[in-house]
Amino acid sequence: MSQNNITSKFLQRAKEILGPAGFIDDIADMDSYLSDWRGRMKGDAPFVARPANVEQVSQFMALCSEYGVSVTPQGGNTGLVMGGLPDGEVLLSTKRLRGVRNVDPLNDSVTVEAGIILAELQELVAKEGRLFPLSLGAEGEAQIGGLISTNAGGVAVVKYGMMRDLVLGLEVVMPDGRVWDGLTALRKDNTAYDLKQLFIGAEGTLGVITAATLKMLPAPAVKMVSWLCVESPAKAVELLAMAKAETGGAVSSFELMPKIGVDFVMEQIPDARNPHPDAKSPWYILMEISFPREEGAREVMETLLEKSMEAELVTDGVLAESEAQAFEIWKVRETLPLAEKAFGKAVKHDVSVPVSLLPEFIERANERVYKIAPQANIISFGHVGDGNMHYNVAPPEGMNDVQFGENFGSELTEAIHDLVCEMNGSISAEHGIGTMKRDELAERVSDVELDMLRAIKKALDPDYRMNPGKVLSEI
Repeated sequence: MSQNNITSKFLQRAKEILGPAGFIDDIADMDSYLSDWRGRMKGDAPFVARPANVEQVSQFMALCSEYGVSVTPQGGNTGLVMGGLPDGEVLLSTKRLRGVRNVDPLNDSVTVEAGIILAELQELVAKEGRLFPLSLGAEGEAQIGGLISTNAGGVAVVKYGMMRDLVLGLEVVMPDGRVWDGLTALRKDNTAYDLKQLFIGAEGTLGVITAATLKMLPAPAVKMVSWLCVESPAKAVELLAMAKAETGGAVSSFELMPKIGVDFVMEQIPDARNPHPDAKSPWYILMEISFPREEGAREVMETLLEKSMEAELVTDGVLAESEAQAFEIWKVRETLPLAEKAFGKAVKHDVSVPVSLLPEFIERANERVYKIAPQANIISFGHVGDGNMHYNVAPPEGMNDVQFGENFGSELTEAIHDLVCEMNGSISAEHGIGTMKRDELAERVSDVELDMLRAIKKALDPDYRMNPGKVLSEI
């Protein structure tokens, strides 16, 4: 996008608002802001704005409105669908919005600014004996504002929900610079529309999230982690239902991994350890159950495992005996995407279907893939507990990954997404739309839904200056 509206006067006023630490136009210094997290693309921006507080964000956005300058907001730049990379727009980074505004243990709420890192928030609430349950691989880099803007998911959605389930209130700077103070800490509030939900998952296309009031939850007294062998995804889904019933809904994570994925980890991650090296299973489950008290927790867990084996849902397994062993089990799951890279860039799909339909989806998806690319390697893993699978198709041994993508990528994605839609699923379970799925979104949603989405965009960002080209194309 051209930024012909950026004049010398605009630059002068921007520097005055942002100060020396808040204005970056050196190409080398901008590189980390303009590089895609996976190393696939480079963005382009005339400069990076780094406001230090909401007042600076407001003044800068008002300036951009006055001059008709477009803005791409960015958090920790860990997104996976190119939603935070500018295409000629000014990049507004929230990295310097670092304030902790309020911690209220009696209300189980915490208010922080958008630039706080997820891992920092987790440590902050842990000091109060509380839990912020959102957990994902990029939690050491991802910022709260970006996680809200993308409605992040992660490995604990089965118990705690996605990011939108953890947000009580927001502070947002609108495209014209006005500040909407919606930082309520209320659990109940039925005064008209729930405006905060418009900005959660909007990927910065409607405004700049500058602060949020979030839920804190009781920290579990103990977490039991197990590594279980199952014969099929169908057995895994049955096991999940049993685990929920036996534990009173205490299952916090339920991750499915195929043998090929675990083998990749053992081959590529030097310090990874197989939790059960003697087991030869086509599928593995990482199950974490969070108990409110230690008393009786192990007995419940052991009873569950015994019943699951008696029901022939689990063929073998390991129950972690220490935090160190639990860490080793989790490491296999968390490093699987990294290990997968060593075998070439896969054609990736972040999809979801109803949990009960996951086994059928995997079976039918495999059939479609092998008709298109008979020698492909399928690495299907992810969050069985919430129906979200990362269904990735990697090139066969000896085939260049670029060639594989060019030859089969589009056809594979169309086939997988067609199946997802046939099963009333989602083509974007947790990664968002960005630019990668923008055009497909417009093709796959109904005319009524598309009209509503565009009406919201037009109402809040009438000049289409907020993260243009992301999520929705211009009308």
